[in-house]
Amino acid sequence: HNVLMTGSPGAGKTLLARAMTSILPSMSLDESLEVTRIYSISDQLPSQTPLIRQRPFRAPHHTISHAGLVGGGHIPRPGEISLAHRGVLFLDELPEFGKRILEVLRQPLEDKIVTISRAQGSFTFPANFMLVGAMNPCPCGYFGDTLRQCTCAPAAISSYQKRISGPLLDRIDIHLKVPRVDYQKLSEKRAGETSETIRERVEAARQLQIQRFAGTKLVSNADMSPKEIRQYCVLDAAGEGLMKTAMRQLRLTARGYHRVLKLARTIADLAGEATIKTEHLAEALQYRQNEEE
Repeated sequence: HNVLMTGSPGAGKTLLARAMTSILPSMSLDESLEVTRIYSISDQLPSQTPLIRQRPFRAPHHTISHAGLVGGGHIPRPGEISLAHRGVLFLDELPEFGKRILEVLRQPLEDKIVTISRAQGSFTFPANFMLVGAMNPCPCGYFGDTLRQCTCAPAAISSYQKRISGPLLDRIDIHLKVPRVDYQKLSEKRAGETSETIRERVEAARQLQIQRFAGTKLVSNADMSPKEIRQYCVLDAAGEGLMKTAMRQLRLTARGYHRVLKLARTIADLAGEATIKTEHLAEALQYRQNEEE
């Protein structure tokens, strides 16, 4: 599921993004072969690594070109979105990327492939990645901060946030506000939950999804089409009522409706539940961006 983290500088957004691959499920052999082929034709396969077994983590700078992100050249080669296939594409300072660069992400996020057309023909590369974005709430970075005052004009804040289009935001399942970390949490001696512990839960949820989609080309809940959503994301009467209210209050699009259900299915899988309960649906809705924000 795609994630966008918003918070003031130094809150830990980049650290969280870079730690993401440590809790993702291990790659299957088919996934490893797909990623290895991409890196091989890109001449980026390390000589001592005949088979890539770690999920890719790509973090291009915001000055990257269109061809660098999507792929291109006289003889087209995969870009960053294909090099992130089956892994994480991290875009730090998301509004700093050019608008044209961001808009080209919309089609790969839906279709999981990218097609490059040239005079000699069309080339299609896989691009099934997890988008993780990070941004400040305003140009100075401190809008809404509890300790530092924002120095930006309201028009500047609005203009900055509108650099990311509504259709792109609609394709992001999880919108997170990352607050400033206080002294008590930074200095306490008690260790938090380890990545290995979290990864065990993620692996268990992925196994449920593999069993669910056995015999299909789907790998995870995020890959489901409306047909699978109707089959595997059945709601009870309370859930139906909650979604009806959410559609009206959050002004969800059809895409947003389906993405909430897919995320709720994943939350239920992580909890080991066979059905989507109201609390799973409520949590998925909390991660949704309100159009009025």
